[in-house]
Amino acid sequence: MTTAKLVLHFVFRIACYGLLATSYGYAQEGYPTRPIRILVPFPAGGAADTIGRTIGQQLSAQMGQTVVVDNRPGAAGRLATEMLARAEPNGYTLLIGTPGAISVAPSLYDTLPYDPQRDLLPITLVAEALNVLVVNPSTGVSNVQEFIVWAKKAKEVRFGSSGIGQTDHLAAELFKRLTGVRMTHVPYKGGGPALVDLLAGDLHVMFPTYVVAVPHLQSGKLRALGIATADRKELVPDLPAISETVPGFGISNWDGIFVPAKTPARIVDRLFAEITRAIKHPDLIKRQNAAGLVPVASASRADFVKFIQEDRTRWAQLIKEVNIKID
Repeated sequence: MTTAKLVLHFVFRIACYGLLATSYGYAQEGYPTRPIRILVPFPAGGAADTIGRTIGQQLSAQMGQTVVVDNRPGAAGRLATEMLARAEPNGYTLLIGTPGAISVAPSLYDTLPYDPQRDLLPITLVAEALNVLVVNPSTGVSNVQEFIVWAKKAKEVRFGSSGIGQTDHLAAELFKRLTGVRMTHVPYKGGGPALVDLLAGDLHVMFPTYVVAVPHLQSGKLRALGIATADRKELVPDLPAISETVPGFGISNWDGIFVPAKTPARIVDRLFAEITRAIKHPDLIKRQNAAGLVPVASASRADFVKFIQEDRTRWAQLIKEVNIKID
């Protein structure tokens, strides 16, 4: 090959590489170019589903692409979380992550099919579901202090939950530890069956999400004593925080958006900007409030990462102290 042909050959190769790089850059700039999927780890109709659908609808309007909600219930959220961990890191698969699968599971299980810190990339908090302390009216109590006094005198106090290691279970365990009240845990495969038994009087107390309890509170079949967050919420201004009676009590039943690890930084930054913008939209706020949810966004991705680390540490300490085990 002559010197002139050799030069032309290299010029041609450099031009081709340049075109490829430019095309890749345009592809990144043009994200998204096809539908986005949001994995929801629980069935349709629940809090996580409402969050996924309200955010998906708003993101679709903002980004000009269809956003599809894909309900993948199973294993208390771990099934959908594993699916995300194995998905292509290209910004087209997102997850509504919850404490049970992200913060709690590492302390409950010896092995998991995913590593939350290694396989998942946190984007932002998106909502908080409010848990409330509710009792069967047969207890005769009307506030948290009366319940503590009643429970310490009762022969047996039974509390139900949606399953071992779920937020409503851990809230009750934290309450027990801080008050010295003795209560027997009765786990169920979901909050619905537990509420049925609470209504029937087979259970005395629960810490369900507010949206699930509301119909029974309005009918008078159940009585709400306090909200489980660290302070009062405008959404339920008449409900005192349990911490007003039990200092140090407070849980966050949060929901956040995650993508697979190794998702390109440019896509991650775009998603953070679009999702935090969506959360502030009046229509989204109205729809989530109607479902008993409080929309909330992280100030930055770093803040969300720190929040998860603190949440994981707190639950790990409680799980160790009360010796919670998965059979």
